[in-house]
Amino acid sequence: MPQSAKPNQDKVITGLEKALANTYTLMIKTHNFHWNVQGENFVGLHNLFEKQYNDLFAAVDDLAERIRALGAPAPGGLEAFKSLTSIQDAPTEVQNSRAMVQTLIESRQAMLKDDEELLGAAEESGDQVTQDMITTRMAQNQKDIWMLRSVIAT
Repeated sequence: MPQSAKPNQDKVITGLEKALANTYTLMIKTHNFHWNVQGENFVGLHNLFEKQYNDLFAAVDDLAERIRALGAPAPGGLEAFKSLTSIQDAPTEVQNSRAMVQTLIESRQAMLKDDEELLGAAEESGDQVTQDMITTRMAQNQKDIWMLRSVIAT
C-alpha cells in the first residue's frame, strides 16, 4: 500500500478491480449481442447495444486509470478479468433478442450489487473521487436497465 494511502483503500482498490473486470466483461458480452442480434427489432437493438458497449468501453479506461491513481497496477487480460468478474460470459449459442436483453439486465443488476459494495468501501475510506465515479456508473447502469426492460415490456 502506498505510504499516503487512506484507511480501507485496499478495499477500494479491490472493488475497482472488480468493477473494471465487470465492465470489460459486460462490454464484450454487449458487443457480441450487437453482432448477433436478429429479429423484428434488429435495428433498434443493434443501435442500443452499440451505444451501451461504447459507454462501457469509455468506463473501462476511467476505472483502470483510477486504480493507477491509487497506486496499484490495473489488472488486464482475460484470465485476470475472468477471475475477478461477477458477470457471466455470453452464451456460446446465439440467443433470441429477448433472451439477450434479459441476460444484459441480469448482468447489469450483478454489476450494481458489486458497485454498491465499492461505494460503501469508498465512503469508509473517504475517497470522494471513487464515490463520484461509481455513483455516476451506477446511475448509468440503472438507466441502461430501464431502457433494456422497456424493450421487453409487455
